Amino acid sequence: MSKTVGAVMTTRVVAGLIEDHKLQGGLREFPENIDDTNGLIEVPAESLCDIICDAIASLIPAGSTIDAAGVAMPGYVHQGVMLDAPNLPQLKGEQVCSNLSAGLKRRGIDVKLAVFNDADAVAAGIAATRGQMNRQVRVWTIGNGIGFGRYPYTEGPWEGGHMVVTLDPKENYCGCGGRGHLEGIMGHRAMRLRFLDMEPDEVFAAAKKGDKRCADFVERWHCALAAATASQIHLEGPGRFYYTGRDIERLELPRLKQHLWEMVKMSPLQNYMVEVLPDDDSLAVIGAGVAALIESKC
Repeated sequence: MSKTVGAVMTTRVVAGLIEDHKLQGGLREFPENIDDTNGLIEVPAESLCDIICDAIASLIPAGSTIDAAGVAMPGYVHQGVMLDAPNLPQLKGEQVCSNLSAGLKRRGIDVKLAVFNDADAVAAGIAATRGQMNRQVRVWTIGNGIGFGRYPYTEGPWEGGHMVVTLDPKENYCGCGGRGHLEGIMGHRAMRLRFLDMEPDEVFAAAKKGDKRCADFVERWHCALAAATASQIHLEGPGRFYYTGRDIERLELPRLKQHLWEMVKMSPLQNYMVEVLPDDDSLAVIGAGVAALIESKC
């Protein structure tokens, strides 16, 4: 029976001990009482490393060992290096895997370590908890940024949140600076920039009450996600797509399906399925721990 630790860093660090693809003892959050307004955005990279290492160390039972540790974080991770991280810019260029490995060794822990994109960890978690480790899993995560996760892992950036979904030159709200990106429409940060007088939740609430400006945007929001999904269908084929994340309650599945029906017309590609999953931090934590046993990412 395998024993691993999974840790996920987004606006905070959430970690857990995993045995045989199941979470043991619940999730733990680090650091405690974190400022929900800014999260980890202002924490230096070295301190972020210490938080993650402390989280992993605290979850290893005294006198025992683990088989591997997996760490998931937002951004483009390649061979243990964070090549870019628009939502945690202090990590750009950091040798995250070697830094974490060194931090764990200073704490007396010498273990196989793997670092993943957080959306990829969610995809691995879905596969592990649903007994689909031998199948392809694709997932969109909706939150401060927009992630696209894929299991099994395939080499490449897979930065689906930065997929171009519009040619409108005014669509320049993405945190990476690019125009026309999915995240520039759907991302929480991007919406706050677009509606300086309203919070994102207020925008969706006003749309339901008939506010035209907000209703038009909500339509664009769903159309953008459909366009990104349709592009994946045309590139990799149909199958099941999952949608989850902190802000998943904003998604109206019938509206998304209508847009997809209008965008995917080739009959061999129409046997796709879409499913919404409630936000659940344990999926990414389990996925990070389980995938660390399989993938060599450092």
